[in-house]
Amino acid sequence: MRITCITLILSFFIMQGHTQVGYTQEGFASIYAEKFEGRTTASGESYSFRKATCAHLNLPFGALVKVTNLTNNQSVIVRVNDRGPFVPDRIIDLSRSCAEKLGFLGAGIAKVKIEVVEAPIQTSLNQNSTVNQTLSLQSNTIKTIESNQIALPESELYDVNVNLIQPKGFTIQVGSYKEMVNIFRIANDLKTSLKKEIRIQVANVNNEKIYRLFVGNFATRKEAESFKEKAIKIYPDCFIIELK
Repeated sequence: MRITCITLILSFFIMQGHTQVGYTQEGFASIYAEKFEGRTTASGESYSFRKATCAHLNLPFGALVKVTNLTNNQSVIVRVNDRGPFVPDRIIDLSRSCAEKLGFLGAGIAKVKIEVVEAPIQTSLNQNSTVNQTLSLQSNTIKTIESNQIALPESELYDVNVNLIQPKGFTIQVGSYKEMVNIFRIANDLKTSLKKEIRIQVANVNNEKIYRLFVGNFATRKEAESFKEKAIKIYPDCFIIELK
């Protein structure tokens, strides 16, 4: 069945609660490794060491967070656009430029305090009872944070064909996400860059929903290996899986 709206799929994460301003947390901060430069974050943006961004396990995307190095009292304001860090005792991953401003680039880790200083902009959904619906994500707000301009997209509309299929053959997995935040933007980037069909698998891992992003459908592993040589240049962590 052909549908032209992603409202029913996206409402799951857009309606999630937003952390209130003033929320604080203390723990250790770490730094994005250089290999992540240019890779797609969980929010759908590309990571850049120059941007004032961070990863947090559960703060909402778009939240602005003040991070203070408790050793030297240096502070920086960052925007949440990724998930992590997935290491015990660490509460936030920072871009390299932010770690440099906080004075722990050499050490690689620092005891910090984080404080939410602004909640993300609320996005409204307009729904109707027809099968064909549209989702418009609109914002004309541009925020400037420490000389880094952050612009939210004015409007995005995706045409989606939804079909439940029986898994078979081989495919390339390029990402796995705990939240479906901007997964359609990532899928669109994949389709544009690799020019192959895109599939999303919903799986249950340790009682948590995981959304896996696949590109390509191949009858044999040899065909998948051949395509992977191209894909790995853009997505270094991609790998082949057999669909059963």
